[in-house]
Amino acid sequence: MPTDKTLELAISELKSAIGGLENAIDARAERQRMGAEVEGEVRRVHADRARLAQELDQSEFRANRLEEVNREVSRRLVTAMETIRAVLDR
Repeated sequence: MPTDKTLELAISELKSAIGGLENAIDARAERQRMGAEVEGEVRRVHADRARLAQELDQSEFRANRLEEVNREVSRRLVTAMETIRAVLDR
């Protein structure tokens, strides 16, 4: 009878070890799945960042161009006002 008990105990321990191994495999698969999701999110964030950086560069270029045009318009207005004053003063 002790042999039967020893065999039953060994089988029980083997089942327990297999259950632990299955749990570890499931946990690892879940970590890998989550890792893949995180990697995908990181790729999306980098793509968004690159797109936003490009849009920012374009906006800065347009703002600089508008500032230049604004200065030119102001200069022309000052010249026009000075010409009008000169004509009126005559």
